[in-house]
Formats: sequence, structure tokens, C-alpha cells
Amino acid sequence: MYKKPLILFALLVALCGRASAQYDLDHFYNYGRQSLIDGKYALAIENFNILSRLDSTVYEAYFFRGIAKYNLGDFTGAQRDFDRTLHFNPIYTPAYHYRAITLSRMGKYDQALKDLEEAVDLRPSYTGLYFSRGVTYFLSQQFDKAISDFNMFIRKQPKEADAYLNRGACYLFTGDTLQAIKDYNTAINLRRYDPEGYIRRSRVYGMQGKTAEAIEDLDTAVRLDSTNTFAFFNRALLRFDRKDVRGALDDLNRVLEDEPGNALTLYNRGLILAQVQDYRGALEDFDRVININPDNVLAYFNRAAVFVELGRYRDAMDDYSKAINLYPDFAQAYMNRSFVKRQIGQYNSSRQDYEIAQKKIAEYRAQTRDSAGRMAFADTARKYDRLLALDADFARKGFDNELLQYRDVDIRLKPLFKFSSADSRDAVNYLNRRYDDEKLESFMASLPVAARFTAEKGIHSSDVRRKSEELSKRLLGDRSAVNLFSKALLETDDSQFNAAMLSYDEALAKEPDNPYYYINRGALQAEMIDFISSIGNNVQVLTLDNANTARTRVQDRVTHSYDYTPALHDMVRASELDPVSPYIQYNLGNLYCLSGDLPESIQRYTKAIETAPDIGEAYYNRGLVLIYLKDKDKGCIDLSVAGELGIEDAYGVIKKYCKTEEDL
Repeated sequence: MYKKPLILFALLVALCGRASAQYDLDHFYNYGRQSLIDGKYALAIENFNILSRLDSTVYEAYFFRGIAKYNLGDFTGAQRDFDRTLHFNPIYTPAYHYRAITLSRMGKYDQALKDLEEAVDLRPSYTGLYFSRGVTYFLSQQFDKAISDFNMFIRKQPKEADAYLNRGACYLFTGDTLQAIKDYNTAINLRRYDPEGYIRRSRVYGMQGKTAEAIEDLDTAVRLDSTNTFAFFNRALLRFDRKDVRGALDDLNRVLEDEPGNALTLYNRGLILAQVQDYRGALEDFDRVININPDNVLAYFNRAAVFVELGRYRDAMDDYSKAINLYPDFAQAYMNRSFVKRQIGQYNSSRQDYEIAQKKIAEYRAQTRDSAGRMAFADTARKYDRLLALDADFARKGFDNELLQYRDVDIRLKPLFKFSSADSRDAVNYLNRRYDDEKLESFMASLPVAARFTAEKGIHSSDVRRKSEELSKRLLGDRSAVNLFSKALLETDDSQFNAAMLSYDEALAKEPDNPYYYINRGALQAEMIDFISSIGNNVQVLTLDNANTARTRVQDRVTHSYDYTPALHDMVRASELDPVSPYIQYNLGNLYCLSGDLPESIQRYTKAIETAPDIGEAYYNRGLVLIYLKDKDKGCIDLSVAGELGIEDAYGVIKKYCKTEEDL
């Protein structure tokens, strides 16, 4: 809700001129800064990486790289870069400012406030600091202090609508709805065509029972931005309150068009469908909610009610049992399960559930705890089938706190390093070279075909068949190992996998101590296994779910095991012949991971990184495995480094699975 101003501030800093031009490095500095302004954050990181390599003391390189990482959602990496900035320039106010913003997003409010105090001491006239500190006070629920800072900011910047929106939210949390409305009115007057002010004001009107005014504001928000799912969601709640069931369903359906996996919207639609007796549709929605958030007690509770309506008492009993397992104080679930058990003749067990429910109700009445506590589930006066708003009791327990689209994403390892044919010999840029290996480069230069060595997907040569014909003629007079190896590269590009395997076999028979032949034969064997398994739609991949946990998912009911032993044997032999190569250790990391030996996999990635600290793929894959093993902190740090080293996919994973407490 309050992220937009922080990102705007980051862009404002990017617009500022360089504090002090150093040496002749302005090309990388200016190009990186322009990339930052253009929103090309990964490209910006690339340029600031080069700048920091050329001169590790240029503090602006770390500062701007930190801003780029922040905008990519890599808060851990951003904090590290701001730390480096302050190491080289301890009085650089913007670094304190943006480190505070980053710490605030990570939920580290005390540390953030210390940084902001330091920044204010260094530069008390910089009004942006008061805005950021106001946001931090708000997030740490120090609303009076937040209001004070926003007051100070507004005195200097009276035309900034975001300040009024945020101060209005502070007033709302202190119970001052009149001041909140006043601030929202001011924000709307300053930015009449921004839907945000109307959405905020509509929520206050809704709290005051002014439903017509609230809906009118949301109608305006939707006219201004027909893609604003938040406005549609809130209007659905208000329409439902006015008994406009069809209108509420239309709005929820509109949200789900753009965000088909939005758990909170699915839950609310399921409740409405159950009330209009569309039980099949209600079950489908509750099933999807539970698939997304398997610990959501209310989804089980209300799905059980649908099963009761359908006469599926045993299914209902199972769901009530799941709800009770999640919240043992849920008296109403015991009451309902008692009823269901009675319907199927389990009279003794039914009586036991009824007695437990009565006991918990008595405990509740005696203790009268806050409704947000666990004992609230014993309150039979509460309705557990009401629609939930974004700030409702379960928003932080079973649903995302924002309208976040859910997708179950398959996170695949970066592939093996191997040789492949190329259209022309790739020029190597010294600044981007991650590991110097003269022996490997000499081998590539000796090949009769242009080749590349990479973990990227192969760029197939456009004239594979012509080159294959030329090489076949050459092989008539010279079936040397190097010619056979080159033939295998071309055969692989032409999808002649069996022929390529025979060529590798023959090459190794002639030259059994060449590690590169083993690398490629091992890689080909692994790829063939993956290809065979994909035909059966049964590829085992590392999959991370929306609850930031990880699991291995098999995509088919019939399971098979695939044996990577031949590929492992080849890669182990390659490592014996070339024990220093980080690429071979990386490949072994992949193969051990695919074989299920995750601890050994981590060790191999670590060996690769120790030899060549700039191999981003090794950090990326090790990060995935660590998250899979529930070592989230270390895994997210690895992904951050991978992103810094140019693996852009890392930022997508970070955004989904390295969420801070504030993001959930």
C-alpha cells in the first residue's frame, strides 16, 4: 500500500548528478545511471559491476547498484550495497536514507529509524527524509510520530498527494475518520485522475456506513483505471452488503480475469456461490483456495458446510477435522462436526465433540480474550462465513495481504556447462570473463568447427547440415578424436542424439584422458534422460509454492525413477582429469541434485564458487537447493549474488520466494 513513494524516491536519486566524477569511469557510470532511469535494472547492475571492478572504492557504483536491486525486489542485496557505500563514504546521506527504506521493507524498523536519524542529523533540510521516516513510523505502528513527520513534510511540500494519502491512513488507524477524510479529499483535489484517493476514501465511507458514497467513489476509481482490481474487489464487498449478489459476483469475476489465482477473491466468490446454491462452483473455488493456502482454516470450515448441503457427510467431517487440527480452540467446528457425526451414526463421538465445544465456549466466556486471539474461535456468536476484506482477521494468516496473483512456478536449475557449435567464434570481453582457463580456450581453438562453452541454451548453427557434410568428408581421411568430437557437436545440434553418443564413444576410445569429451558425453546423457522423462510428462523439477516452502513435485500420477549414474560417472571422470575446473564441479552439482543427493550438490556448487566466484549460475542453483532445504536466508543471499552477476531470472525467484514479513 505504501511502496509507491519509496520507489519514486529511488528514481529521484537516480536523476541527481554524480557527487564527484572520478578518473575516466564516467562512461560506465552514466550508462548505468541512464539504465536505472529507464527501468532497465539488470543492465544497470551490469554497468555498475564493471565500474566497481575497475575501481572498488567508487561508492556511487554500490549506491546506484543498491537502488537497482531494491527495484528488482532484492532487499538483502540492496542492503549489502548500501553497507558498502557507507564503508567508503560514511557521511553519504542518501545511502543512510535508502538503506533505511530497504530495512523498513524488510521489517527491520528499529534499524531503519536509526539510519533515518543519522540522515536527518547530516542533512536536516532534506524533506524527503521526513516522508520516509513517516512511512517507517507508520509501518512500525507509531502513528502519532508518523503524523508529526508527515506534517513536517507537508509544510515544505504542500502539493504532494502521497503525503496526504499516508497521513490520512495514520489518522484512520488512530480512529480520527474526520481528519482521514479531509486528507483524502486533499489528495483527490491534488491528483483528481488518480484512483488511489477515491479507493482510500471509499473505505472510510464504508466504515461509516455510507455505502452509496463508497460505491460512487469506487465507480469513479474504475472509470479512471479499468484494470484496478483492488477497486473491483472493494466494490464487490459493498455490493454484497447491499444484497446486490449479481453485482458482487461480476466484480469478483472481473478481478479473477486478471488474477486467476487470487486466493482471497476465490474465497469470497466461493462463499457467495454457496449462498446462491451453486455448490459445484463453490467447491471448485474452495478447492483452489486450499491448494494455494493449505493452512487456511476458514476454507476448510466453509467447504465442509457445502459438503453438508450436498449430503457428503464424511467429506464434511474430514474438513471439520482439518479445521480443528489447524485451530484446536475452534468451538464452532466441534459443534458442526458433532452434527455431521450424528448424521452418520457416530453417536458417542458426536457427544464427545459437543462436550468439547461446550467446554471451549465456557472457557471463552470466562476469559473474554481479544477477538483476534486463538480463543476467538470458541465464540459461537461470530459468523465464519462472512466475506473477508483485505484487512480482515485472516488476511495475514491464510491469505496474501495484497491482491497478489498466485502461480505455481516450476523453478528449474540453470543447465549444465557444455560445448556446442556456434555460427562464429565468440569474442570474449575481458571485463565479462568469469574464469580464465587457458587449456579450455586452447582446446576450443583446436576444433575444426566454431564452438562455444556455456550453460546457456544452445544457439544452433544456421548451417549445421553443410558443416556436417564438410566434416564427414574430412573424417574419411582423418577420424581423429577432435574431428569425432566436433562431429558430435553438430549431430547434437541436428537432434541426432544417438549418433552423437556414438561419436563421443569413438572419440573417447581414441583419447580416453580428455576431460572435455567426458563433460559433453555426460551432459548429453543427462539431456537424453530429461528428454525421455518429459515425453512421459513426468519430469521431476524443483517447485516452490506460494507459502515460501519447497517441494519436489511429480507431474504425473505414475512415477518413474530416472538414473543419472552414467552421466555422473562421466562427470566424475572429467573431474579426476581436471580437478581444478569450476565448470565440472558445477555440472556435478547439477547431476547430484537431479539424483537426489542435495548435500553433495551444495558441496559441488560451493567448490565451483570457491574457484570462480563470478559464476552466477552456481550461486543461482545453490540458492534454489538451499531454499528447497528450507535454508531460506542463505538461499536468498545466493540468489541476490546470482542476480548481481547477471542471472536476471534470480530476481523473479527473489520476488516470489524471498518475501519479507512486510510483503506477506
